[in-house]
Parts: sequence; structure tokens; C-alpha cells
Amino acid sequence: MLQIQTIRERKEAIIEAMKKRNFDVTSLLESALDLDVLRRKTQADNDTLLAEMNKLSKEIGQLYKSGEHQKAEILKAKTSQIKEDIKNLSEILEKAKNELQEILYQIPNIPHDLVPFGKDDTDNEEVFRHGDIMEMDDDALPHWELAKKYDIIDFDLGNKITGAGFPVYKGKGAKLQRALINYFLDKNEEAGYREMQVPHLINEASGYGTGQLPDKEGQMYVVERDNLYLIPTAEVPVTNLYRDVMLTYKDFPIKNTAYTPCFRREAGSYGAHVRGLNRLHQFDKVEIVRLEHPDNSYKALDEMVEHVKQILIELGLPFRIVRLCGGDLGFTSVMTYDFEVYSAAQKRWLEVSSVSNFETFQANRLKLRFKDKDGKKRLAHTLNGSSLALPRVVAALLENNQVKEGIKIPKALHKYINFTLID
Repeated sequence: MLQIQTIRERKEAIIEAMKKRNFDVTSLLESALDLDVLRRKTQADNDTLLAEMNKLSKEIGQLYKSGEHQKAEILKAKTSQIKEDIKNLSEILEKAKNELQEILYQIPNIPHDLVPFGKDDTDNEEVFRHGDIMEMDDDALPHWELAKKYDIIDFDLGNKITGAGFPVYKGKGAKLQRALINYFLDKNEEAGYREMQVPHLINEASGYGTGQLPDKEGQMYVVERDNLYLIPTAEVPVTNLYRDVMLTYKDFPIKNTAYTPCFRREAGSYGAHVRGLNRLHQFDKVEIVRLEHPDNSYKALDEMVEHVKQILIELGLPFRIVRLCGGDLGFTSVMTYDFEVYSAAQKRWLEVSSVSNFETFQANRLKLRFKDKDGKKRLAHTLNGSSLALPRVVAALLENNQVKEGIKIPKALHKYINFTLID
């Protein structure tokens, strides 16, 4: 979340910047500032009374020691009223703090200057493209038909066991999943990321820490009895490893990677564009997460973009990179680059990765700080990216690599798999 000090200093600039999100944040900022004034005044009044209380306590002790019991009792009676005033102020202070926190949770991150104006994904800005768009024969099949033809992914079985959006991978389909996961993890490790295995369930504090709560509460699966949430991405548990942690500037960069299944309700997603692997409720993803010194986070963002770019080039998939416009930008992000691979049979672009810089937004929620060279405590910058999300990568690999004999496996995966053709 935004720091209240930032809102105090940059209110008008924030209001202007939020226009990129098509969001009028004026009333929220004004409410936050009013509560901040109340909080600071109440805190100051409370501190004054506490100081007076301490002073009287010392005086009362001295009076008792000197035998002036009557004067001591008079002062003691005065402290009773001060205690009552302190109690009342403490209640007002706690209420103001909680209300301020709830308002700050509703304010999205400030878009970077480079983020373009726009309403939705049609206004995103293409910044890079690689590979030729393939022209497939008229009899080319979409991945859901290829999956059935070669018996590698069964959507009906998943529907039987759980429901729509929970596919079963079979035989060479399961092996392809495993090969991609290992390949992605190895590529990330080669780039300096440390592999982590993390829980697939998180508590409420973790959800608030990275910004899934309260913003995406309706999109998450909840285990109500235990008040736990199934993770929508490995970003959440991996970043929360550093909640309430004090680092030093020498610790940066911190680079972690993790494979996890991911769970998303995807409420309101309907239509042909969500068929097959295009949108699932459970899917596999390998994530990269970085903690950075604020001076280096945009260099780190560029490095992450370049890293994902090289993986897609090795897989031989045509892809493009788009900078998200304000209307398509995630709640917690300052700037996001989406990677989209081209699906030759569907003749459309499929998002396979988002790489984002959150600056201090998550760190402020997480209380993730570091001591700089001068000993000053500062908030770290957090970044994350998909490296990569499997479903649409698999969809594009199946469709783009279909030939008369079957489906060719990209050379980059050969050492991870004991076949080179799905037939």
C-alpha cells in the first residue's frame, strides 16, 4: 500500500497519476489524510498525558517518601482522571489507525510515468516482437482437439473429478508438463535464482502482505474452517518469506524461484476464449521473485524481462511483449510487461507471463525494510514474474508444432524428456 507520508506530500500528483487507471482516488486520499490528522493529533495528546502521568508518578513517590501523604493523595486522585483520558484517547487512536489502514488497502499503486493511458488490454503498448506468425493448414487443430487426438490431456476426466478448469494430464502430456517445469527451474537457477519449495496454502496476513487481499478475495479459493487460502501464484508465499524482516543493503539482490500449482476461481470468465488450457482454475507455474535496493529495481525489471524473453526464444515460440496500460494494470503494480505467445491454430495471442515492479507497495504492507549504507531504514522494492505459466505455453507448443506425424517437441526440452514426438 502507499505510505501515508507519500500521500501527504504528493496528493495532487497521485490523483493525476491515477487517471491512467481510470480511477478517481480523490475521496479516498482525503479520507486518509483526515484520519491521519486525527491519528497524529490523538497520538500527540496521548503522549502529552503519558508524560504528565510519568511526572506526577515521580512527584507522588517523592511526596510519600517525605511524609506529605495528603498532597500525594491529591495528586493521586488527579492521575485517576488522566488514566481515564488516556484510555479514551487510546481507543480513539486505535479506531483511527484501523480505519486509516482499511482506506489505504483500497488505494492501488501509482502507475509509472511510462505506463500508457488506456481502458483495457486493447490499449496495451507493444514494445517487442520475436518470430514469424505461422500460417497453418486449414485442417490444423486447436490444442483441445490435439489433446484428445493424442490422449495427453483429458478435460472431461478433470470435470468428473472436480469440475471445469481442472484438467488431467496423461502419459506424454504429463511428461511434457514435468519437462517444462524442470526446464524453467533450471533456466532460473542458471540466472542466479535460488529454488524454493513453499506452502500452497497461505494465511490472511500473507494475502494482505502481497496485495491479494482485500483486492482479489473473490478470486481466491478459501478453506473457511481454517481461514486459509489456496495460493493464486507462488509470488505470495515466496515474497512473504520476508514479511517483518530487516535486511541490509548488502543482502541485495535477493532472487528466488519456485514451482507451484496455482488456484484461481476466475469468476465471470466465459466464452470460447477460455476453452481448453486458455483459462483454468488449477494450473502449474514457475515464478521468479526479486527483492531489490530501490536504486536498482528498474534495472532488475529489465533483466527479468530479458530472462523470460530468452526462454521463449529457446522454445521457438513467436511472441510479443506489451507494456500494460493503466486500465489493465494490476492493483499492486507500478509497471507490468506481459508476454504473449501466438497460438497458430486459434489465431490469437495468449498471455504466458507477467513481469512487474511493485516498488515499495508490497514492502510497506509486509514491513520489509533494510538498512542503507548510512544506517537509515528504508522499504525494499519487490518484483515478480512468471517464468513461466504452463497452460498457454503448452497450448501454443501443441498447436504450433503439429505436423502430419504428430507434435514435435522443441529441442530445448529434449534432455528433459524421453521422446521427441507426441504421436
